[in-house]
Amino acid sequence: MAGVGAFAMSPLMATSSSIKDKEITKPYSSSSSSDEKIRNSRVLILGGTGRVGGSTAIALSQFSPGLRIDVGGRNREKGEEMTKKLGEKSKFVEIDLNNVDALEAALEDVDLVVHTAGPFQQAETCSVLEAAIRTKTAYVDVCDDTSYAFRAKSYCKDAVAANIPAIITAGIYPGVSNVMAAELVRIARDEVETEPERLRFSYYTAGTGGAGPTILSTSFLLLGEEVIAYKKGEKVKLKPYSGMVNVDFGKGIRKKDVFLLNLPEVRSTHEVLGIPTVSARFGTAPFFWNWGMVMMTNLLSPEFLKDKKKVQQLVELFDPVVRAVDGIAGERVSMRVDLECSNGQNTVGIFSHKQLSVSVGVSTAAFVLAVLEGSTQPGVWFPEEPEGIAVEARKLMLERAAQGTFNFVMNKSPWMVESNPKELGLGIYV
Repeated sequence: MAGVGAFAMSPLMATSSSIKDKEITKPYSSSSSSDEKIRNSRVLILGGTGRVGGSTAIALSQFSPGLRIDVGGRNREKGEEMTKKLGEKSKFVEIDLNNVDALEAALEDVDLVVHTAGPFQQAETCSVLEAAIRTKTAYVDVCDDTSYAFRAKSYCKDAVAANIPAIITAGIYPGVSNVMAAELVRIARDEVETEPERLRFSYYTAGTGGAGPTILSTSFLLLGEEVIAYKKGEKVKLKPYSGMVNVDFGKGIRKKDVFLLNLPEVRSTHEVLGIPTVSARFGTAPFFWNWGMVMMTNLLSPEFLKDKKKVQQLVELFDPVVRAVDGIAGERVSMRVDLECSNGQNTVGIFSHKQLSVSVGVSTAAFVLAVLEGSTQPGVWFPEEPEGIAVEARKLMLERAAQGTFNFVMNKSPWMVESNPKELGLGIYV
């Protein structure tokens, strides 16, 4: 957009050890200075009084108690309540994201901004990323919208010119799921020497996963979007919440029905990792929520489901019922990533946690720490890009994100991770 691409690189102060004042041009390397880098950094979490932002703030404070965390939001009472949980190195910053001057003023004093103030669907600008580039502030967001994600990606050259690292779609899914896919692909190509042909993302969340009205609003808005998938290199358009598949998420979750949704990791992994066939599906529980989503897709027009005001009215209507059911359904979350290769080899990664509201914060915090430690190059990157999370940094990043999971496995054959593999004899399983 106008004005963003004109920034020149400014001299860097060699005396400071914060990320904002250090040149980020070398590939990631683990060193004893990582903890010091983090301790000397200040992070601003926009949407910090919400479910995702608050969870991220708590996770960051647990990963790195010395990190200075600013909680950004509009509700001072909730913000101050959150800062009490985080401790003396935290403070509340009252911010209206529509006030560009106030936003840039808030970014001047921080090293990294985390944008969790969704929903991202139908947002017309990337105002926070633009402000981060103007103020030379590192950036992480939890965007789950394809249009927004690729609009943000278009600022890559501007971020390079400003010498700031930015990772987009860096939550749990998309986010951790992208890194899982990248690792499965890397192992297939580099270690097994076979070519990946098909990548499938499958997600399950009980109820809203404790994530509240935001995820409900996001889900309804996604029902208004035509699904983009890829088949043998060709883009295909499909009806939202169609194409049901019964997927085995392994122990603690077992088999669940999942349905097609338009998610950014489909296009990004197709383009970045070069996988010809890619799709993403999502399902929830109890089963009647899936039925309800199918009915909404069939009965309501795409125009209705794209109308934020009408969707917000639906959210307000359903929210009390959803909260009541959430109390019974729980908030378990699971991701399964399947990779099929040209030699017939199929490999799987599974990530399951008892609480989405906790796991999403831990996952986002893992990305934030990777950026603070120098894993991310200047530019705007998807999680699966090596400039976003360096290949050698992926293991640590995934280990951090997986804290608290009851099932986390990578690069296994499907029969090894599914609920009830049965041995027929001679080591043959079905």
